[in-house]
Amino acid sequence: MKTENKPDNKNILVTTKTIFLWFITIGMLLIAAGTVMPLLMQNGSDLFKYVYGVGAVMLLIGRIFSSYKGDNLRLKRLYRIESWSAIFFCVAVFFMFYERAGARDWLAFTLAGGAIQIYTSIMIPRTIAKSK
Repeated sequence: MKTENKPDNKNILVTTKTIFLWFITIGMLLIAAGTVMPLLMQNGSDLFKYVYGVGAVMLLIGRIFSSYKGDNLRLKRLYRIESWSAIFFCVAVFFMFYERAGARDWLAFTLAGGAIQIYTSIMIPRTIAKSK
């Protein structure tokens, strides 16, 4: 007797959640690379603006589509705050391309987004551990 091989939902490796987690990971790496590039490059190229911009947009897309769907209000708030870090990075991109802005403007928003990212990366696992 011949049996059909039906695809099992448990065996599917690539889900939409993993795709958006990859967006978040790659976006954060591109933001880090775009932040370090002006220090390492001596020729004054604007390539770092585009690398940082692509990373910020990828991070924003990943944060929007991987929202928290549980009942814990504290976790919901922390995930929402984490989305604001991506918005801060996108505002930093605006100040990179705005002619009247200085280097301090985009760096300030990068630091603000980084501080929020650090806070939420500590508090989300702590809150999950407390709720269990």
